[in-house]
Amino acid sequence: MIRRILARPLQSLLLMLLWLLITDAASLALVLLGGLLAWIVPWLTQAFWPAPPRLLRPGLALRFLLVFAYDIVTANWRVARQVVGPVSRLSPALVEVPLELRDPFVATLLASVVSLTPGTVAIDLDREAWILLVHALDAPDPPTLVKEIKQRYELPLREIFAC
Repeated sequence: MIRRILARPLQSLLLMLLWLLITDAASLALVLLGGLLAWIVPWLTQAFWPAPPRLLRPGLALRFLLVFAYDIVTANWRVARQVVGPVSRLSPALVEVPLELRDPFVATLLASVVSLTPGTVAIDLDREAWILLVHALDAPDPPTLVKEIKQRYELPLREIFAC
């Protein structure tokens, strides 16, 4: 029933909240305009949104988020120490991570997770060869980085979304 009215309810809610925050909507007209945009934009863009896979293991997803948050904090600390220290100690590298994932949404999610973790940036996601190209600020042993990405991020995502 709600899908008939709102194409993407969560997106509409987030758009409305963002609108209210950005405009500091103090008038009824601004609130109504935000509501109209939150209703129309998801309808107009729904063809561009892939259908995300079903979240099959929410408990594991929560654990994954905690591991990811921990990795962000520790990587921030590690990168800060590396940047302040001598540049000659860094071993930047481009690393190809072969993916077992075959779902475009989950592969993009993995690329986002890698990019949000300080010290690594996903440069390209090849959906034909299923290879994630990652730039690492410091990767003295690239195979170890590949193994870490696959074990800490790819494997849990495959289990969470069963893909």
